[in-house]
Amino acid sequence: MATENKILILGPTGAIGRHIVWASIKAGNPTYALVRKTPGNVNKPKLITAANPETKEELIDNYQSLGVILLEGDINDHETLVKAIKQVDIVICAAGRLLIEDQVKIIKAIKEAGNVKKFFPSEFGLDVDRHEAVEPVRQVFEEKASIRRVIEAEGVPYTYLCCHAFTGYFLRNLAQLDVTDPPRDKVVILGDGNVKGAYVTEADVGTFTIKAANDPNTLNKAVHIRLPKNYLTQNEVISLWEKKIGKTLEKTYVSEEQVLKDIQGQ
Repeated sequence: MATENKILILGPTGAIGRHIVWASIKAGNPTYALVRKTPGNVNKPKLITAANPETKEELIDNYQSLGVILLEGDINDHETLVKAIKQVDIVICAAGRLLIEDQVKIIKAIKEAGNVKKFFPSEFGLDVDRHEAVEPVRQVFEEKASIRRVIEAEGVPYTYLCCHAFTGYFLRNLAQLDVTDPPRDKVVILGDGNVKGAYVTEADVGTFTIKAANDPNTLNKAVHIRLPKNYLTQNEVISLWEKKIGKTLEKTYVSEEQVLKDIQGQ
């Protein structure tokens, strides 16, 4: 059934943004995308590129064919941002790492527009208010948490979407460095490999984000995506891959102590 909510996606051509756009259209929402007049980023890490092969130009053409309403603008252009926000009910930000702190500009525009039912800041990972991360990731989480505090202080209605680990990024290569495909001979495992993690496909993140957007029960809440069958340890993931290829991989375990030393460059 189609919904009345008009949804604006910021960062619509990114790794997650594209899936949110597609899910919004599929759900029947009038879908708006804020697009900058700049070429796509050709320097994306190769793993992200492998998991998301569509170029910005291809995505824009696809969106037009699907009926997405394309709005030219930029997070840094207050006037066009307010104009875009005034046309919709829900704003979903899927901006990348470098624009996390710039979301204060979105919050300011939402306050001025005065019509937004919900704002989804760019999170799509662990719950940034509940973690034990170390640097350099800790800094990212702290930046995201600071945006939460601004949202709450300004009284902007929100939903925080916590989806944990993307399959296209963490399962595509079994969490191995500098490769895009899963190994067939050797595998490196950080720690003992027995800590469970929640995995989710990027497409499912898009689907659940739109479901949360359309559900009034998610207002001013943190929504977690944890699919029971996708809650696995690294050892379990590797075992599933070994069954798939009919081969046992040579495993090298790196202790937690050594991992921390490597992170610190010692």
